[in-house]
Amino acid sequence: MDTRRARKNLGDSGERVAALALQQRGYTILARNFRTRLGEMDLIARDADGLAFIEVRTRRGRAAGTPEESLTPRKRVRLFAVAQQYLQDHPEYADWTWRIDLVAIELDRAGRIARLDVIKGAVEE
Repeated sequence: MDTRRARKNLGDSGERVAALALQQRGYTILARNFRTRLGEMDLIARDADGLAFIEVRTRRGRAAGTPEESLTPRKRVRLFAVAQQYLQDHPEYADWTWRIDLVAIELDRAGRIARLDVIKGAVEE
């Protein structure tokens, strides 16, 4: 399997795990893989605090750093742009409080979840 496909499979499985974990924590998933010309948002959900735009970062080991460290300033800017586009496309959420959360997932050598953290408001303007 080529590296790009392996990375996509890892990301897709991380998103599925994140969606389940978020639902167990009271989130309602509204959209998955919302795409615009500016980028993509992995998950969009609502919870008791409002609307949550969610970036999922999954890593096998720490050779490339932690999931949190992989969220570059450029990616943060894109996430805000995608969130703004979603809000424009869905005026029913215009008055909602919103934030960008990060779900950080680290897998052990066997591919099991070693850590899953939901970081509310992880990305700020």
